[in-house]
Formats: sequence, C-alpha cells, structure tokens
Amino acid sequence: MPIQAALIKPLVDAILGLVGQGRDVKLKRDAAKAVREAIRELLLADPNENEVEAKLAIAKAAGIISQDVLLADEMLRKVKATPKHAASKSVGKKSAAKPASAKPGTAKPAKKAAKKPAKKS
Repeated sequence: MPIQAALIKPLVDAILGLVGQGRDVKLKRDAAKAVREAIRELLLADPNENEVEAKLAIAKAAGIISQDVLLADEMLRKVKATPKHAASKSVGKKSAAKPASAKPGTAKPAKKAAKKPAKKS
C-alpha cells in the first residue's frame, strides 16, 4: 500500500499544478480584457474614471505590464488633468423675457391691405 500512495502524490500534485496554471491563464486573459475595456472607456466623451482605475488595478494585480496598460494609465492621467465643463444652471428654467405669443409659428400673418378698385368716370 505505501507504494501506491507514493505514486499517487506526484500525480495529484501535477494535476493541481495544471489547474493552477489554468487559473493563471484565465486571470491574465480577463485582465487583458479589462485593459481593452478601460481604453475603450477612456475614448468616450465622458469616461468613468473610477471604472477605468478599477480595471487598471485588476490588470496590475494580475501582473500584466504591457504597452496597453501603460497607454491606458497615461490616458487616464490626461483625462484627470483635463478640467470638466460646469453644468449649465439655466437648464429647466423658462425665460421671463419672452412673452407666450412670441413663439414661432403662433403669430398670425399680417393681412395685406386690399386695393380699392379704381372708379370709372
């Protein structure tokens, strides 16, 4: 019996090693996908900086240091350095200067003065 246990232990260790490698490959694949999504997010007009930071943290934790990660990190720094536009405060307020009849299409067209027929003498 001790001979069989001695043969099984290396086989189990080899199988567990392969499973661990499979997890590492999946982790790196998911991290690379997160980097691609982060770059795509940064190219939007109004990127979500927190989401991008989280995706870059995933890639760095997985040990991926590639040109894509460096590019996304640089893009994120530039997005953060760019000032945001202030939201307009006049949204939803009606202007008191314009009367209600001044809306286009509601004004009645002016009537033309009718010409009087010339009298015959």
